[in-house]
Formats: sequence, C-alpha cells, structure tokens
Amino acid sequence: MTRLSNATLAALPGTVRRPAYDRSRLVPGIVHLGLGAFARGHLCEYTEDALELEFGAWGITGASLQRPDQRDRLKPQDGLYTLLKRAPAGPELRIIGCVGEVLVAPEDPAALIARLAAPETRIVSLTVTEKGYCHDPATGRLRADHPDIVHDLAHPLAPRSSIGILVAGLKARRAAGLGPFTALSCDNLPHNGGVLRGLVRDFAALSDDTLARWIEAEGAFPATMVDRIVPATTDADIAEVEGLIGLADAAAVIGEPFRQWAIQDVFAAGRPAWERVGAQMVTEVAPFEFMKLRMLNGAHSSLAYLGYLAGHETVAEASGDPVLARFLQGLWAEIIPTVPAPQGVVLDDYAAALLARFRNPAIRHRTWQIAMDGSQKLPQRLLGTIRDRLKAGAPIDHLALGVAAWMRYVSGTDEKGAAIDVRDPLAAEFATRAKSAGRNAQALSQGLLGIEAIFGTDLPRAERFTAPLERHLAALFDKGAKATAASV
Repeated sequence: MTRLSNATLAALPGTVRRPAYDRSRLVPGIVHLGLGAFARGHLCEYTEDALELEFGAWGITGASLQRPDQRDRLKPQDGLYTLLKRAPAGPELRIIGCVGEVLVAPEDPAALIARLAAPETRIVSLTVTEKGYCHDPATGRLRADHPDIVHDLAHPLAPRSSIGILVAGLKARRAAGLGPFTALSCDNLPHNGGVLRGLVRDFAALSDDTLARWIEAEGAFPATMVDRIVPATTDADIAEVEGLIGLADAAAVIGEPFRQWAIQDVFAAGRPAWERVGAQMVTEVAPFEFMKLRMLNGAHSSLAYLGYLAGHETVAEASGDPVLARFLQGLWAEIIPTVPAPQGVVLDDYAAALLARFRNPAIRHRTWQIAMDGSQKLPQRLLGTIRDRLKAGAPIDHLALGVAAWMRYVSGTDEKGAAIDVRDPLAAEFATRAKSAGRNAQALSQGLLGIEAIFGTDLPRAERFTAPLERHLAALFDKGAKATAASV
C-alpha cells in the first residue's frame, strides 16, 4: 500500500485532521531525546497545536539514543505519522507534522551534538525513562560508576547517555559563544527539572568545573508533569490505522483523548505557545507532579502487578475486575491523606477520573508494559507514600500489597507456572534472589528488601511494613492475586 508522506497527504479521507501550516517553513527549534510513542503522542501534539495557532521556529528534531528503528519508520514518511486517539465514542485521527528529522546518536554522535549546538536550537526535551538518567533513584545523584557515564567521560565527543549528550551540546554552545538551551525533562521523575540540573552539572564538573558553573548560572531546567496513556503500538494498531486512513503508516501512535502538561515557566530562550493549547504554565509544578506520581502512577503500578498475576492483559481489563477496582479504591484511600491538593483539584474527583480513564475499553495499555522497570519506579510511586503513612501511624495494607505483588511478579513465574518476561535493570539480581528463595515468602521478601538501592535501610527494619508485606506475599503464592486482593 502507498505510504503516508508529504506527497500523499491530499489522499487522506476528510475525517483525518492534517497539519494546518506550511511544513516547508519548519525550523528545528526543539531537539527531543528519546522520540518514542509517548513523546509523539504528547509533546509533539501540544507543539503541533501551538504551531497551528501561533506558528514559529519550533519544529522538532528527534534523536534516538540506541536504535535506528524510529528513524527508519519516519524518514520514508517525511516525519509524518498518525495519532489515533481512542475515545469510547470512536477513534479520532490526526496527522502530526512537526517532526522534521530524526537522528540516530550511535550512528553519528557528531551530527547530534552539532544540532544541539545550532543557534536555532532553543529547547532540548527528553523522554528517556527513569533508567536513562544514569542516577541513583534513592538519592537523585549521578552514578559516576554507571557504564554509560564512564564511557561518556572517556569519549566526550561520542556520548551515549542522555546526560553526556546534553553536556556535550552545552559545551559546544559555550565554545561557540551561544547561550544554553533549555533542558526540558518530560519523564516521570520527582522534581525532574531539579534532578536533571544536578545530573548535568555534576557530570560537567567531573571534567570541566568552569562549564559546570556556567550551566548552573545560565541553564534552564524547568520541572514538568506529563500525563497521557500512550500504550505501545501493536501490529494490529498499525493495520487499523492503515484501514482508517487508506495509507500505510509504520510510525502510528495510539493514545487516550485525555492529556495534561504542567510546566514550570522558566525557559532560557523562549518556547512555543503551549499555554494557549492547554498546557498549564505554573511557577510550581510539584503539587501536580506529587498528585500524579502517588495517585496515578502508584495505582498504575500496583494494578499492573496484580492485574498481570490475575491474568489480565490490559489496564482496562484489570480495572474492570470488581475485585481489583475495590482494591484501587482502598489504595487511593491510603494515598490521598498524603497528597496536598493542587489549587482547584478535589482529590476524590481526581481518583474517580483516574478509574474512568483506566477503564476506557478503547485503550489497550498492557499490564506487562507498565510492570517494566519496577526497581526504578517503586521508590517514587509507592515507597514514599508508605514512609509517610508509617510516620503518621496510619494503615498501609493496600500499599503493602502493591509492593508484595511486585515481589511476586519479579519472582519470575506466574500463577500457572509460566515464565514472566521481567524487564528491569536489576532483573538478573531478582532472578538470583528468587531462585534462592523459591516460594518461601519470608526468604523472598527479605532477599528483595536487601536491595538498598530500592528500599533504603529504613524500610527493611520497619516491622509495620515488613509484616503485612510478607503476609500478602505468602497469600499471593498460596491463594493468587484476586483472592489476596479480595481479602484486604
């Protein structure tokens, strides 16, 4: 079938929204590191809206940090792709046109550094997931012993980490007499702007203290809170989009209609008019970030582990299960007292909206996908809430079950004895500890609690946490996820 491209835009059905500006006038003012599905379903759509409303030099250059897949899908399509928003009432289709080029860092790191150092580049945004920051999640500090950081310090002109790439670009700009770009983290990290600032500064200081001081004084690292469910695109999704638009699109993205973006309004060299298209430009992102991290992300992860173990492939299926829906209500009842409400937000209403979003049958967000990288997510999504509840002397039964479900999941076999494909930077360590423990809940919980990078030194000594954790883990092995969830 004919491929989506500039030349075939006119062949699209009238029901498909297409770029309402002249793409030939695009200037790449934004470089995005990690041009995966979420960035193309969130930041790119906001930018597309801003370009249509108030055109400016805000085209996007994508940069893949590992593989050429995204470039190979988008280049034959002139950077165009379909955003299919799955609403309960039916699909909404839109062609996104703001991506002008895609670079592949391992193939030509010099080209990427040159793009970062170009005068027209004013924002460098990132969606590289928590593990892409090469930091210790418990402290937020740079891991100087991380293999990618060690490599980048030894090969500063061929960096492979996002931190090394940012510093290389900033160093080139300073050498050229240019000001810094704004580094805009769009990842689910607490205080992501401040964390990124510290990591970039610390990396620079390892080789050039003068550069580090310049970054600290002149750089801009806004905090952000992003929200939209963007599940991984499947072959079935690609086929569906092809049938709906009448053209082949290898880069289609699927998302829910809902989106949210709170951005600290601190930019070094301007920005698109995102505030005119629904983004919330604020002085303080933390209340929105904190609410989302604990209420949405904490519930998402807990539901993913329990749902997967209970045999539910998607979030919609898991949240539609009456037993797991009751668990979510109990979980939110434990979380909400730890969350200061952002201005204008009623937290009970926010929880109800989350459940409705989870249950959208048109979104097939796989529990397995959300379950990835739990070692990086648990400290932010669940363990901080648990610490606050313990300090307040409050119950943590549902929160402890969320952590126990993670432990049962990373033990590596499901309730039918089939192997679980555990994707996590610490997967090998989990497998070793799980093999030693077998189905002994006490041995497994103690083994996993011993990973200080996840649990610190306090939680393994907190009996009010370890006792329900071990009890729930034993029940998960003996009775299964649904029966255990029903008992809390």
